[in-house]
Amino acid sequence: MKSKLIVLILVAILSLFYSNYVLAHEGHEHQMSNGTMMDDDNMAKGQADSKSTKAVEVGNKICPVSGDKIPAPGEKGAMGDEPVKYEYNGKIYNLCCKMCVKDFKKNPGKYSKIAEDEVAKEKKMKEGESK
Repeated sequence: MKSKLIVLILVAILSLFYSNYVLAHEGHEHQMSNGTMMDDDNMAKGQADSKSTKAVEVGNKICPVSGDKIPAPGEKGAMGDEPVKYEYNGKIYNLCCKMCVKDFKKNPGKYSKIAEDEVAKEKKMKEGESK
């Protein structure tokens, strides 16, 4: 009887430790050497290396989430952070800080469209100036 109770207590303790480990790593992100943010799902699928080498830089100069200007490499932006590159659907978007990555992830379709529209508008303005 006592041995069954001890085994049951040990199983309960181990399950508590395991569940805390899983929760601690849930939503964990990794920043690649090129600045691209990858989450655990993409890392587990082995997509970090293959996607980051094939991804196309969008080239947005305004953060689609905050509307702040993307600081130059090595500089800090309005939020006091260095810019972050985030990969979505084979494209790399510039964000002003790590906090904007969380919002981008919540609605990537919306924010990727904002960034692409900004780049298209800038390109159109440059074409108009060169004529």
